[in-house]
Amino acid sequence: MQAALITAKETIEFVDFDDPYPDSDQIVVDITYCGICGTDIHAFQSEGPAWPSTCGHEWTGYVSKKGDTVNRLSDGDRVVIAVPPSCGQCSACHVGQMEKCQTVLAATVGRGQFATPHGGFAKQLAIHHGRAVLANPDLSDEQAAQIEPAAICFHAVRTNTPMLGETAVIQGAGPIGLSTLQWVRVAGAGTIIVVEPNEKRRALSLALGAHHAVDPSSAREFISDQTSGLGADIVYECAGIPATVQSAVDLARRGGRVALIGLALGDAPITPRQWLIKEIQVTAALGYTHEEFDMAMGYVADGRVDLDVLHSGTVDLLDINAIFDELSTGVTEHTKVLVKP
Repeated sequence: MQAALITAKETIEFVDFDDPYPDSDQIVVDITYCGICGTDIHAFQSEGPAWPSTCGHEWTGYVSKKGDTVNRLSDGDRVVIAVPPSCGQCSACHVGQMEKCQTVLAATVGRGQFATPHGGFAKQLAIHHGRAVLANPDLSDEQAAQIEPAAICFHAVRTNTPMLGETAVIQGAGPIGLSTLQWVRVAGAGTIIVVEPNEKRRALSLALGAHHAVDPSSAREFISDQTSGLGADIVYECAGIPATVQSAVDLARRGGRVALIGLALGDAPITPRQWLIKEIQVTAALGYTHEEFDMAMGYVADGRVDLDVLHSGTVDLLDINAIFDELSTGVTEHTKVLVKP
């Protein structure tokens, strides 16, 4: 069997692996779809190989084999990849911070005992059964393949919830930003403003419930006009670009909040004096809990959050090089691309 891995900057290779067979606590999943994440594109653009376990980490599929000790799942079950439950053994768990479990964190970044030799850009993958969540039966396969990033955004907004009636800014209208926008709308923000350079994505933002969508070049003046010169109550930074960390603070009011969601791989230039003068509260969110994962599936299943509109195309695994090349240019009509192994 072959899996696609990022082996060097702007290089994807098909690497041979033995057909997976489960250990006693594992399952083998036949992968239906695997989403291409923004971090996959960042890794593709960076020097060196991507970490194998996270190269294709948004997937859904069907259980085809299971280990001797796995009782919670059956052959044929449709599952979605997730982080494992809290371990109960690490230092964070011992002091009651189960949501900050170190084992879960390691799995989130593709390390530790739950890491795999490759990700979901393959026909099959063996994983620990604790990382598999039963897919909501009311979801399509395409929706199920997009639940992992949607759950990340759900966790971020649940952690940094806008108060009813507040002005919320979403910085970046890629898949993460467009998902965050919908959770912010559901949470009850009064005015939602999206900042995005791509005209098509600005239009999509408006269709998904944003009240305004503006180009970054005019964002500061526009938000100032909309808020009587104050600035936004909360800014969700979803672009994942080093420079946009400071611009998120620029757009917030004095005493406002900035929530970091997008992952910027480089160091960010900031102006600490402005953060201090504004008394900005900066928070960050990474991952999700299994409870949040199930809740996110429920919101998508009942139609309150639309992932279908984000899905802009599907490609075969053999065409993965071409689509990565296109997405990495930033000049593309795609929003969310799924790979079909």
